[in-house]
Amino acid sequence: MRDIDELTQVADPAWPELRRAFADSAVPVQVLPADADEGRRCLTQLQVTARSTLGALALHCGGLVLDDGWVRVYGAGSAADGMPGLGRVNGFPADPDPDWYPAHGLVVGHDVLGGVFCLNGHDPARAGRPGAPGQMTYFAPDTLEWEALDMGHSAWVGWLLSGRLETFYDGLRWPAWREEAAALDLAQGITVFPPLWTEQAHADLAGTARRPVAMREVLGVAADSARQLGAGEPGFLGDV
Repeated sequence: MRDIDELTQVADPAWPELRRAFADSAVPVQVLPADADEGRRCLTQLQVTARSTLGALALHCGGLVLDDGWVRVYGAGSAADGMPGLGRVNGFPADPDPDWYPAHGLVVGHDVLGGVFCLNGHDPARAGRPGAPGQMTYFAPDTLEWEALDMGHSAWVGWLLSGRLETFYDGLRWPAWREEAAALDLAQGITVFPPLWTEQAHADLAGTARRPVAMREVLGVAADSARQLGAGEPGFLGDV
C-alpha cells in the first residue's frame, strides 16, 4: 500500500478547485469540518491521492450537505455534526488492509428518501449493479432498483453542484420538501406513506404522510421491500 505522504503530497491537489466549486454552487452547500485522523485513515484504505475529488473529500472534508440537507456526500466524517465518514458508511477495517475492498462498490452519498449513490468497483455486474467499473450508480427509492448514472465520481460532484438536482428529483419533491429536509439531523431520513414505489404516492406525493426517522430505518425498509416485491436483492446500501 502507498503510505499517507505519497497519497497527500501531490501536484495539483483537487481541494482548491473544489472549494471554488462550492463557492460557485447553484445549490446551497455546507462543507463540514473533517476529522483529520479519520480522513487520513480513509485515504490510506482507499489508496487514492488528494489529486482526485474522492481523495480530496476524504482528506479535507467531513462531508457535504447539499440543497438544505436533501443530499449528503461523505468524506472523512464530522462527529460534531453527526455526519458519518466513508469508513463507517462502508465498513472499512479498523486498520488499513491491502486485501480489503468494498465488494458491492463504494457508497459515497445518500439522499433523505433513502436514495443511495454508489461508485462501482471493478466488477459491477458480479455485484448486481449496472454501469461500467468506476462509474456512479443510484439506488432509486421510487423504483427500488439500481440505475447507471454514466459518470465518474468527480463529474458526479460537479453535477450535484450544477443545479440539475431539481430535474433529477422531478416527481419526488413535494411543496414543503426543503423545510422538511432542513429540519432533519444528519442521521435521519424521511419515510413516506404510502411508499414512493406505490401508485398512490406517484399520483399524489403531496398527500402522503411523511415523518423523520433514522436513515438506517429508511434504507432497511427499502431493502426489504425490494426483496419482497421482486425487484431483487439490492445489496449493501451503506451503514449509517
